[in-house]
Amino acid sequence: MGVGMGLGPLLMVVLCGALIALAVWLIWALFPPLRRSPTSRDLSARDILEVRLARGEISREEYDLMKETLSPKGQR
Repeated sequence: MGVGMGLGPLLMVVLCGALIALAVWLIWALFPPLRRSPTSRDLSARDILEVRLARGEISREEYDLMKETLSPKGQR
């Protein structure tokens, strides 16, 4: 009878742990981590130049000039 008395609380702890783990998994599955948007550290100079053109911060002529400046000397 002593063994059966100790098994009940142990099963209750295991069951509670399993329910908590299930809840955490469910929340993680429903709300996946947000992907980080690229920062200027993640972008190359050419990428930044293209973003600036797309935003309208520079004209097409400025873009072409800067792109030529960024190109390696053998690719001009």
